[in-house]
Amino acid sequence: PQYGIVLDAGSSHTAMFVYKWPADKENDTGVVSEHSMCDVQGPGISSYSSNPRAAGTSLVHCLTQALRDVPEEKHTGTPLYLGATAGMRLLNIANPQASDAVLSAVAATLKSYPFDFRGAKILSGEEEGVFGWVTANYLLENFIKRGWLGEWIQPQKKTLGAMDFGGASTQITFETRDTIEDPRNEVMLKLYGQEYKVYTHSFLCYGRDQVLKRLLSKLFQAEGYRATISHPCWPTGYHKSLWLSSVYDSPCTEKERPSLALNTTVTVAGTGNSSLCALHLSKLFNFTTCSFSHCSFDDTFQPEVSGKFIAFSAFFYTVDFIQTVMGKPVHMPSDLKDAAETICATSWSELLQKAPKLEKRLPDYCAVSTFVYLLTTKGYNFNNHSFPNIAFQKKAGETSIGWALGYMLNLTNMIPAEKPSSHKSMLYNYWVLLILLFVLSTLTSLVTAVC
Repeated sequence: PQYGIVLDAGSSHTAMFVYKWPADKENDTGVVSEHSMCDVQGPGISSYSSNPRAAGTSLVHCLTQALRDVPEEKHTGTPLYLGATAGMRLLNIANPQASDAVLSAVAATLKSYPFDFRGAKILSGEEEGVFGWVTANYLLENFIKRGWLGEWIQPQKKTLGAMDFGGASTQITFETRDTIEDPRNEVMLKLYGQEYKVYTHSFLCYGRDQVLKRLLSKLFQAEGYRATISHPCWPTGYHKSLWLSSVYDSPCTEKERPSLALNTTVTVAGTGNSSLCALHLSKLFNFTTCSFSHCSFDDTFQPEVSGKFIAFSAFFYTVDFIQTVMGKPVHMPSDLKDAAETICATSWSELLQKAPKLEKRLPDYCAVSTFVYLLTTKGYNFNNHSFPNIAFQKKAGETSIGWALGYMLNLTNMIPAEKPSSHKSMLYNYWVLLILLFVLSTLTSLVTAVC
């Protein structure tokens, strides 16, 4: 097989994916699958703005694993890419020089390995959304698939919409026949001879980590930056002291930065009030302004959602927590709302008892579950009819769903624009042998039937 490596440099962490595909695949239609993956220890590369060299060093462990995962004789021919997402987009807004320094340090580390390094760049939100959509539909064989005789055929089924929920942004992407009123949200793709009109939008500052910071900022404001404030989305019995700097270190909150010294500490105590939690979270959205015929939120055009969707990243982890830890089903919007209310009403000691290994993220599941409910129903306008069409998944088969695979398929031109010829996807001799076996078994069956 041939190999390719993509480093997904997200806002909260970096993941490395090693992909493989058949070396003799014709017309670029062979199936690419995930060979292995590695989670980089530590935070995302955007966190190293004050020490860029450490951003490169943080990748060494996973790159060393890649040296083992890819056969040595394949190293020099294996393309290596790094794509950075919303965390680096935010750093680039706040400090372009620091952003450039981090990317340069990362590139220097990647160049020191024997792979075919092809660049480190910051993806736009629209690229992130579209590549995630390509990955999901490619893996689920919505563009092309093998026929039972080994030929490549185009299945007559609709594509899936894709929803991504990262640390600093969230994306929604889906094929539509409606007029896309804002040209910034329209992408035309030609894949395997088929044309697709795709709507996509990325909401910066609406990823999990940034939402939690923005929520804290609203609570600090509401309570006048007192020494102790209550947090309706944290469980009762949980409290923590926070530096103001930990909340106001982001472009997503800087407009609300108080005149107080950022080394001031505030003690935050959970009250587990689901209705108040939902009220504060709903204030993060602007549902009142719309310059188009219809919008999602923040004056953003969105056509009506249609067809099936796949929701991954933090969408999956949130719903998985609800189903496995809380034991609640999620089939309808009301299920998600009820589950969020149950989590909010559960005390800190009870939550710890249920999931001690998730202690670091446990306090925030009330807020994140409530936010996912508001985002999908009030934001993206899923209702009782369309919500059951969302599948919350981490993988398709053995391959992780995200933008990384779609990014590599695009940069290596492994999805041709033109329709593939109707060649066989297996060696000719094997195909002939299978046909002979089929004929022989059919004759044997007939003889047996006559006897």
